[in-house]
Amino acid sequence: MSAALTASASTSASTSASTSASTPPRARPAFWSNDVIPIAQLSTRDKVLAFATMCIGMFIALLDIQIVSASLRDIGGGLSAGADDTTWVQTSYLIAEIIVIPLSGWLASVMSTRWLFAASALGFTLTSLLCGLAWNIQSMIAFRALQGFLGGSMIPMVFTTAFMYFDGKQRVIAAATIGAIASLAPTLGPVVGGWITDMLSWQWLFYINLLPGLVVTLVVPLMVRVDKPDLSLLKGADYLSMVLLAVFLGCLEYTLEEGPRWNWFGDTTIAITAWTAALSGIAFIARSLTVARPIVDLRALKDRNFALGSLFSFITGIGIFATIYLTPLFLSRVRGYGALDIGLAVFSTGVFQVMSIPLYAFLASRFDLRWILFAGLALFALSMWEFMPITHDWGAHQLLLPQALRGMAQQLSVPPVVTLALGALPPARLKLASGLFNLMRNLGGAIGIAACATVLNDRTNLHFQRLAERLHDGNEAMSGFLASAGAPLSSLPSGEAVTAALRQLWSLTYREALTMTFSDAFLLVMLCFVAALLLVPLLRKIAPPSAPSADAH
Repeated sequence: MSAALTASASTSASTSASTSASTPPRARPAFWSNDVIPIAQLSTRDKVLAFATMCIGMFIALLDIQIVSASLRDIGGGLSAGADDTTWVQTSYLIAEIIVIPLSGWLASVMSTRWLFAASALGFTLTSLLCGLAWNIQSMIAFRALQGFLGGSMIPMVFTTAFMYFDGKQRVIAAATIGAIASLAPTLGPVVGGWITDMLSWQWLFYINLLPGLVVTLVVPLMVRVDKPDLSLLKGADYLSMVLLAVFLGCLEYTLEEGPRWNWFGDTTIAITAWTAALSGIAFIARSLTVARPIVDLRALKDRNFALGSLFSFITGIGIFATIYLTPLFLSRVRGYGALDIGLAVFSTGVFQVMSIPLYAFLASRFDLRWILFAGLALFALSMWEFMPITHDWGAHQLLLPQALRGMAQQLSVPPVVTLALGALPPARLKLASGLFNLMRNLGGAIGIAACATVLNDRTNLHFQRLAERLHDGNEAMSGFLASAGAPLSSLPSGEAVTAALRQLWSLTYREALTMTFSDAFLLVMLCFVAALLLVPLLRKIAPPSAPSADAH
């Protein structure tokens, strides 16, 4: 990434040489100073180093969403916790992260991008250490919630800073890098997590954050000086909206995570949290549209590209997180794969996405981003179509093509959405709008996972009943299966042998019903992307961005 951004700047270096010669760069302020360094005075090397360091923070924050997904059984065993409690190791992180992401713009205005990012990285590092040292499931859940809250605020700030630092071809590369991280990090989560758990122990899922977290904590205050803190914003801030937003997103995430397990509104707690989310959400929207200084810039949705871009971010969130959820679950429940085998089987998605980064950079500098987005969404739909013929014996080899298409699709769809949605907004609105944009991706993931979990619960029963209707005495295939299954059990009493053979038949039928349900879930995701394709022509073309002025901030 650093080499690509530096190379893209070489063509503009000669044109700015005379200006640099006549205006010597200002000395870098002291570490403790809050002075801003005008972007025009920063060298490409400094901008790339600052951006790359922030990308590391964003990567580890996003990686930790899914890094525990393939290792929950090991964590539960190590902490003597049941399956229901262990799922909160992931749920608590998601709830906390989704609450802080839309608040990050306001927090950055108060503390400055520099200090908020550094404080978030330090807090994320410390809570990662605490997660590895957790002594019971309750402490683990509490530390994971803190980890998600502190890590979540790093994500939108990378988007904002990239649009401040870079323009022209550099911005294309920066957007490609951000898009790759936003979709690649959650995809690699199960891979990295499974490998670490098998090779070391589940505690190292958290200890691996310590070194990169400390690097980010130390480097960002030195390199990132794009704005000043404004503590006056604390006075008269819309704290009621903050409370409403936290209640809305927290209850919504809880409802989406737990609803499929507890039969949605058939459970009293789910019904209460759903109604609470709805009422607090309506109140938050109404208040945000009427107060003078909202904490989330909902008015940015009046911009057609930002509104459509947020919708596409929502849909790509469905595709990224739903397939990350479905594929490992299929390999675990149908194939019986362990954590490391699951990671290796889904690794191809990340490989093909990384291989597609140069392709995107080439296309983005030559073609309209809207049609690149169209191609990416179409590839995503095609990928889901390729998943649909799934059978019970699919493994890494059979998953290679659909996952390769998905990896390419993620790289061709996420970066153009970032540029099309945020590229036309003025710098003053980027902080608050970026939080909303990133929130939409996470909400899409949460809703996509909840919808797929509901499909798995409901459609499995339906497919099982339909298959069971065909299993009767007149079915020669079934009679032959029972005879062959009962032969090795001939030493048992006849009643027990028949029962054991019927149990095998039940397991086989359930396996096939479950496999058919996974196909239904992939079809649902595919339909979302087909619908999204129809909206792409409504986007406005984004003109090549101009260089930011020296006093833009």
